[in-house]
Amino acid sequence: MERDLLEQLNLWHEEDEFENIIDRILEIPERERDYDVISHLARAMNNLERYEEALQQLLSIEKQGGNDPLWHFRAGYAYYYLEQYEDAVREFEIADKLAPKDTNTLTFLTWSRQGLNAVNRKRKRSMAIQAQNEQGGNHGAGKAPFEGFDLTNFWNDSDYALKQYVSEPPTDELIASIEQELGYKLPASYIAMMKLHNGGVPVNTCFPTEEATSWAEDHIAITGIMGIGRDKHYSLCGELGSRFMIEEWGYPDIGVVICDCPSAGHDVVMLDYRNCGRDGEPEVIHVDQEGDYEITFLAENFEAFIRGLVHDDVYDTSEEDKQEDLRKVAHEEFSPLLSELCARVTEVGNMEEIIRAVCTSIVEDKGYFAFHADELSTLMYDLQFWLYTKSYPHTNREQYLKDYEKIIAFGGAFSTGGYAPGFVTDWLDDRIRQGVIVGTSDALTFTDTATEQLLERLKAYAS
Repeated sequence: MERDLLEQLNLWHEEDEFENIIDRILEIPERERDYDVISHLARAMNNLERYEEALQQLLSIEKQGGNDPLWHFRAGYAYYYLEQYEDAVREFEIADKLAPKDTNTLTFLTWSRQGLNAVNRKRKRSMAIQAQNEQGGNHGAGKAPFEGFDLTNFWNDSDYALKQYVSEPPTDELIASIEQELGYKLPASYIAMMKLHNGGVPVNTCFPTEEATSWAEDHIAITGIMGIGRDKHYSLCGELGSRFMIEEWGYPDIGVVICDCPSAGHDVVMLDYRNCGRDGEPEVIHVDQEGDYEITFLAENFEAFIRGLVHDDVYDTSEEDKQEDLRKVAHEEFSPLLSELCARVTEVGNMEEIIRAVCTSIVEDKGYFAFHADELSTLMYDLQFWLYTKSYPHTNREQYLKDYEKIIAFGGAFSTGGYAPGFVTDWLDDRIRQGVIVGTSDALTFTDTATEQLLERLKAYAS
């Protein structure tokens, strides 16, 4: 490769101008592209999430890359994001042998092994269920839906459930029209259950998982099960039904949303028709919007999902969690950024103690340490923004949202351990709309009046 070209490609890479790299290399006749040029091309394609194309380029120079740790890292990177975890593990292990202890290699090797373990667990579950079916298990030929399963006390018919979820049993004509509107044939077990009780809130609202989700390390929770109809808010074709969640909230168009979750739209349970086709027997999955619509397998079919639901008491560690979070907010060390921001405050004394006092109130109210859309959470959003923009007055929206997680969300020992970006962006948009936060595209700030009101509110938490 010519030296001038190499320098230009590296410069474009540093400036994230990956399209320029690809365009320039594709101008070179294919027969004239050497190992280094193709390596740069594959790296740029990886960075643009064009993983299949990147892998194709890398495989064209596989023999030359046999002893190059970068070749194996880039191949592993493509395999990882293509969810071909076994191949990714192989390539990252080779890269680690050729260039031991590289941090990026070890990180992706860990992630790839985790992905492979998850795939193997799913394969093992599928094989076990298939074997059970072949031996005449719960869903064998001739078995009626939910045979032997007591549905008598399955539903919690509260006023809320009856108003938002429960409809009259569906007629065959309604079922056919709903299936036509959704574009999928509904499972026989689901239809059978809805003919007995059309939607509602179950007594058991938790489903165990072997993988962590946005809800918990070992389970997900649902709010209710959507019925067959259009009239209730939470029915399949209702105002907040399946098509709404797919078309308005961006959930993948791979099936039917059947359960909403306590996150108010930020995760759902779906029937997944990818493996069976629109007329087949769908699997049941959890889809996490806040995790870039990450999919977690739950059950082989709807009946298995219903049979697997357990009461939330099984996972109730609320009192222990509350005490641990109270200890955390009272004693754990602030993040470096939060400590820096507090040290620059002169308007009020004991800013650290004020923050701990507000967060203690949040834990007392919620039972755990998290910021949502409530009054005290809004106070903490306001406080963090004021602290940050006081120290960094030329902060724009993008910069603040990027650095937000370094303050408390992922701030080390004193942290919520995560956050839903939607809550933060909604808060920021509301404050701008209200005129509390003003500025240009280059810099945002609280108004003087808003700052005075914030400081006045903080006085109630000063010791």
